[in-house]
Amino acid sequence: MPVALIWLVAALVLASAEALTGDMFLLMLGGGALAASGSSWLMDWPVWADGVVFLIVSVLLLVLVRPALRRRINPAKSLPMGIKALEGKKALVLDRVVRDAGQVKIDGEVWSARPLNDGDVFEPGDSVTVVHIAGATAVVFKGE
Repeated sequence: MPVALIWLVAALVLASAEALTGDMFLLMLGGGALAASGSSWLMDWPVWADGVVFLIVSVLLLVLVRPALRRRINPAKSLPMGIKALEGKKALVLDRVVRDAGQVKIDGEVWSARPLNDGDVFEPGDSVTVVHIAGATAVVFKGE
């Protein structure tokens, strides 16, 4: 069996295995094997030279092509919107926050608030962190 055909089969096997992973790693190795197959068929180099072609092309594909391809296929996660965007934000206590009452200002908006722990009390002027939003009430916590 000619060496070029072995490299071609390896390229097809790697590209097919990529369908199971979706990580684009095996596809880049398949590209390296395809390049090695082409060089073996065109140049009739020794097997070690085909291995060097495979190595160089695979590394170049992994370093240069794979990151761009992954960014294109898996775009960055979008920013949280709505009340999810408020979670983790700092808030200023406007009116004493106790178990059943209180107000805080989050990003210029006034929200009713309650502490995360029922026993906590936050005085006006305190800086607190929004843990989550429950209905129209900000649940806040004073971190260190």
